[in-house]
Amino acid sequence: MSSQVLHTPPPPTTTADAPGPAPAPASTPTPAELAARYGLTVSGARPSLPEYVRQLWARRHFITAFATAKLTAQYSQAKLGQLWQVVNPLLNAAVYYFIFGVLMGTSKGVPDYIPFLVTGVFVWTFTQSSIMAGTRAISGSLGLVRALHFPRAALPVSYALQQLQQLLFSMAALVVILLAFGVPVTASWLLIVPALTLQFMFNAGVAMVVARIGARTPDVSQLMPFVLRTWMYVSGVMWSIDKVLADQRLPHWVHVLLECNPAAVYIDLVRFALIDSFHASLLPHHVWAVALGWALLAGVGGFIYFWKAEETYGRG
Repeated sequence: MSSQVLHTPPPPTTTADAPGPAPAPASTPTPAELAARYGLTVSGARPSLPEYVRQLWARRHFITAFATAKLTAQYSQAKLGQLWQVVNPLLNAAVYYFIFGVLMGTSKGVPDYIPFLVTGVFVWTFTQSSIMAGTRAISGSLGLVRALHFPRAALPVSYALQQLQQLLFSMAALVVILLAFGVPVTASWLLIVPALTLQFMFNAGVAMVVARIGARTPDVSQLMPFVLRTWMYVSGVMWSIDKVLADQRLPHWVHVLLECNPAAVYIDLVRFALIDSFHASLLPHHVWAVALGWALLAGVGGFIYFWKAEETYGRG
């Protein structure tokens, strides 16, 4: 008998069992997607303006300490030391008095000319030194900028604060001069607090503007002394703007430029606060508004202008 082999028929093929296309491999996330997933940010990226303000406020102790350290080290090699903070502006005032007060006769018709002159020199030096220091705030501190992460606006602000501290030292000598020339102490002296506050805002704002320009073009620090010297001569440091405008027939736009010159405005505020013959009640009311406007324009505008280039400082 022959053996019979039983063959089991294969199961019918269904659509579900039919081979289909291979599944697509999972896509590899991009570096940007990975950074967003794990909360990573670009190193040195510019923060938002509110965050930048918050970071700067958090470094306020560093700003104060840095300004104080720079002021202490400024004359550390000199034998007179910190006395030069007072001697320097006094020597400038003496030179200006000899040239303008004696030789050119600008003291005629100006009451209390020596207190007038010394006050103008001290207040102008505050603005001049803040701006000059601002031109080198970034370019002169590249080692610090490249080594540490902090809001770069701390540098020009700290330089302006350093000059404010130096002005406060000089004010002690100014008080002695005022008393020596018979200028009485009055309640209007308290007005120098808001006046110097507004001037500090203006100086810090301009320092941030020139700091950004100087970071890209360091040669601006060589040009700035000529600009500042010209600015000083039209700011009434050594002569009375009101007297010149009264004596000379000048176009109206010249009057407006001279009277709204920010340096002249802040000098006038301090003079009218301290010197009795320039009593504060005689100061036109619009001067305070102009001083506030310049402080906000330079302070806020300069800060935003500096912040917009935050990620570029120290590179290249």
